[in-house]
Amino acid sequence: MFVLIYKGLKAYGLRFFNFTIAAIPILPIFTASNRFTMPSPFIKYIQNEQHYTEVISKVATVKQSLWIGTADIKDLYVMKGKEGVPFLSVLADLLKKGIDVRLIHAKEPGAMFRDDFDRYPILATELERVCCPRVHFKLMIFDTETAYIGSANLTGAGMGMKSENRRNFEAGILTNDPEFVEAAINQFDKVWMGAYCKSCGRKDVCIDRIG
Repeated sequence: MFVLIYKGLKAYGLRFFNFTIAAIPILPIFTASNRFTMPSPFIKYIQNEQHYTEVISKVATVKQSLWIGTADIKDLYVMKGKEGVPFLSVLADLLKKGIDVRLIHAKEPGAMFRDDFDRYPILATELERVCCPRVHFKLMIFDTETAYIGSANLTGAGMGMKSENRRNFEAGILTNDPEFVEAAINQFDKVWMGAYCKSCGRKDVCIDRIG
């Protein structure tokens, strides 16, 4: 089985249309006895602070790719060792390892996010980004194998380390069920590739046209 990955390069203020297509094999896992096994499928209900402990915590563990879809985006902080750091620093670390990181968001982030962004120059050259005002889905797709699908934006109150009494009430699912993951990949990819741009009725407010 193969998943098609469309590799492009996008940076804030610039877009380079230089797409190549690569087929990444999803390899079977073999036990010591060389018997074919697959990871056990799971669907886990995620609520409130679990968005930080169960979802955001997976970001640093990805091996090949991380795709993020969010409506709102703000300066989100996470724990890195014993220190609270911008989530953008975690994305910068992934990019330094050659991991494909893609971000779709609906509006331009605020000044605090932009200040954090400027602290990590690799984000300007390697982070692939699309801004689409119609995006309201909240997705995270880890290595095209596991997906979060839910209500939480990429903000401190939604996904970050806000305290129990200050964070949003959020809900979603985390799953490796192939049907759910494939559906999430397809929805993300259609927006990413500009499949809806030609007939879009909101071009007047689109600041980052794909097509």
